[in-house]
Formats: sequence, structure tokens, C-alpha cells
Amino acid sequence: MKIVFLDRASLGDASLKGIECLGELICYDQTAPEERIERIADAEVIITNKVRIDRPEMEAAPQLKLICIAATGMNNVDLQAAEERGIAVRNVAGYSTESVVQCTFAHLLNLVGKLPYFDERVKSGAYSHTTLFTDMGRSFWELSGKRMGIIGLGTIGRRVAQVAEAFGMEVVYYATSGKAHDDYFRAVSLDELLTSSDVVSIHAPLNERTANLISQEELRRMKYTAILLNAGRGGIINETDLAEALNEGWIAGAGLDVYQTEPLPADSPLLTVRYPERLSFTPHTAWASAEARFRLVAGIAKNIEEVFK
Repeated sequence: MKIVFLDRASLGDASLKGIECLGELICYDQTAPEERIERIADAEVIITNKVRIDRPEMEAAPQLKLICIAATGMNNVDLQAAEERGIAVRNVAGYSTESVVQCTFAHLLNLVGKLPYFDERVKSGAYSHTTLFTDMGRSFWELSGKRMGIIGLGTIGRRVAQVAEAFGMEVVYYATSGKAHDDYFRAVSLDELLTSSDVVSIHAPLNERTANLISQEELRRMKYTAILLNAGRGGIINETDLAEALNEGWIAGAGLDVYQTEPLPADSPLLTVRYPERLSFTPHTAWASAEARFRLVAGIAKNIEEVFK
């Protein structure tokens, strides 16, 4: 069995031993669009994270039986074309939940706790040259007693809600599908969530209902003390409007792991906000803990085994 991994670099240093033992594994760190057809021509299995596989690629790979998506989202594969050609498509669900949740709260605690400021006060020596035992240069607030509004209460969103409760927060959510589906947490309208929440955390897919969901109008309705987090998908937040919101003080801060264009363009307005301390960035790494990537590889191997058993 020939297995072709088109963007192996997307998994970093994760071991692929669980896949290597299943057949001949050919890995490419990255694959440009014009390289796809040549690389998969005689493949029985394709593994892809972000490389698109559409009808022309499938037609050029007569031996192809399985497309493994090294992620949860399946928007990089033409599912209709795959079904018509009898090609199985398998993703891996749930592998990154704990990783994303941890990163979400890392951003939140970083922003709320003013950690970069306090860290620099000690490292710069400024704290060593004061006479007061406590640096009072910044004020921070507690999560306990505040409201967390979650946009998208799927597997990850619900886990975020549980952790928020452990911090003593009240949790509400907005169902992007339009249908409330949780009996424990309270569903509210998007307007109520935005106007009443101290923290707004996005954990929704990007689709026709969520694209540009948070733009100038929505940002203006949020509390000026509120924190906005996005570990869902870029494109849900209008980044130009967010930069303006941070410059003008419509909200207090934002923690972002995903962006409309990735990597984030060097001319992004987010990189030139007047108050950079109001932003906390990670480069789309929330999903990628060592444990999550181990689970992902194991899930890919399991999918191959099940299809070819």
C-alpha cells in the first residue's frame, strides 16, 4: 500500500511510526497546488492537513481508495467527488480538545492578569529598585463571578465552559446553528451574549453563518472591559474592525490563535495597533500540543486500518 502525506511539516516532530508500519509512506513537507497530481498519481492513501484534494486530483489517482484528513475539518476535500468515485474520506475528531482549551485560557489569563507587564517589571530590574513589596502599576481582575459567553458550544466549546465554571464564571452560549442543543448551559441570542459577557470565546467552524460574524457593529456592542478570544477559525472576526476596536478602546483586549489569512500577513492591521499589550497572539498552535499530535497520528493510523481491514 502506498501512502502519500502531502504536508508532513504540519505535524512538526510528531512520530509517524504508527502509519509507517501500514505500508510504503512517502512524505512531503509541503505541497504546492501544481505538485499535487504528480505526487499522488499512484497513491492508495492520501494524508492531507491543508492541501486541497478536488475532483481533478482524484481523477488523476486511479488507485486512490482513502483520503485521510490530518485534522477535524473536512473543507479541504471535495466530498461529493470522493463519494462519486467510491473514495473513503476520514477525519480525526476530538484529538485536540484539551490542547485548544488550555491555549484558550492561556490567552485569557495572560490578558486578564497583565502577565507580560509584571514579568517585565521583574526581569528588567525595575521591581528590584522599588521600595514597595507589591508593584501596583497595573490592576487585574478575577474571573470568578464574571460571565463567559461562548460562541459555538461543540465539543471544545463545552469543555471551555466546564473550565470556566471551575474558575467560578457564569457561562452562556450562542448556538451558531440557530438551534439550542445543551440542557445544562443556557443559550442566549448573539446580542445578549455580546452585551452582557466579560469574556467572549469563539469555538465555531467557519461557514456561511459565522463568516464575519464579529465585525464593527458587534464589537461596539461588547463591554469596553471585555476580552475577545478566537480559537475557532479565522474569518469569523473582521480583523480590520478588531484593530479599530482595540485602538479606540471599544473592548479591553483580544487573544487570537487563528487568522483570516495564515500565516498572518506582515501588513495586517493587528500588528500595528496602538496598544499592542491589548493583544495576545499564538500562530495557530492551539491544536498542536505534543499529546494532541500523538492522538492525531494514532487516529490517522486507525482510519487506514479500518478502511483496509
